[in-house]
Amino acid sequence: QVQLVESGGGLVQPGGSLRLSCAASGSIFSINTMGWYRQAPGKQRELVARITSGGSTNYADSVKGRFTISRDNAKNTVNLQLNSLKPEDTAIYYCVADVKAITTMRHLDYWGQGTQVTVSS
Repeated sequence: QVQLVESGGGLVQPGGSLRLSCAASGSIFSINTMGWYRQAPGKQRELVARITSGGSTNYADSVKGRFTISRDNAKNTVNLQLNSLKPEDTAIYYCVADVKAITTMRHLDYWGQGTQVTVSS
């Protein structure tokens, strides 16, 4: 089995910063793309940012220049630095990883349980 565990969410004032982390563990053979999605109340889940194993990144237009995604391939971790936060960034943030598990040798997306980010004064 493969598990993804996020950490780092919380309450922050507008203009503030947070750092989200996600660690993948379990029967992992390899990981391709890792990323972050978010879902605000009453809205669909949307892509925030993703990063390939080679380090290529892409971001949602709404977070470009404010959020930075990074990963440590040796540790199977992905981070999201959130700067200049706005109230509209309030959402549950989910980590996702395209993992080739040892038990199946097939690629499958695995999701974390989500971490709440609230931006409010």
